[in-house]
Amino acid sequence: MRLLLIRHADPAEEARGRCYGSLDVGLSAHGREQARELAGAFAGTRLDAVYASPRRRALETAAALGPEPIVDERLRELDFGEFEGRTYEEIAERHPDVYRRWMETPTEVRFPGGESYADLRGRALAAAAELRARHAGETVAAVTHGGVVRAIVADALGMPDAAIFRLGQDYGAVTALDWIDGVPVLRLLNGPVSAL
Repeated sequence: MRLLLIRHADPAEEARGRCYGSLDVGLSAHGREQARELAGAFAGTRLDAVYASPRRRALETAAALGPEPIVDERLRELDFGEFEGRTYEEIAERHPDVYRRWMETPTEVRFPGGESYADLRGRALAAAAELRARHAGETVAAVTHGGVVRAIVADALGMPDAAIFRLGQDYGAVTALDWIDGVPVLRLLNGPVSAL
């Protein structure tokens, strides 16, 4: 099975400088262009199914790929709870202790009224396992978010949680994982479709 993990394209300007895990923003003009480029790059690729996070930025990206995207709630980004929509400066000022822990040990923080990385990791891995079981021998795309891609790739590589930010995740980038006899093989990380 091949799983193509695609980070959504560039989000709308309103998200810039803000915490926006569950904040439902669409794509910027540049993001819409990235989605069109992805569609062109995938034109010769057979996708047996396309799954997507329920967030607009992921759905708008997925819509460009062809098959009607199947929404999977488990593919959504981390819920930052009370921090959603706030600037990083506001968070640092109003919640200095949580902000410091977030910056020092990001995978160990539970956000007030939101999730922890362990929550995201658990649901992302459950989604990936279900896709593997449902689509054995097929090629499936999942349009999602940087945190979800990092969690799935880190698990496949046996990386500790604390190392996930060593995995680059650009907007509109593709990561490809194959499972061969149940063993994950990373074919592409954070690259263009043309590198497959």
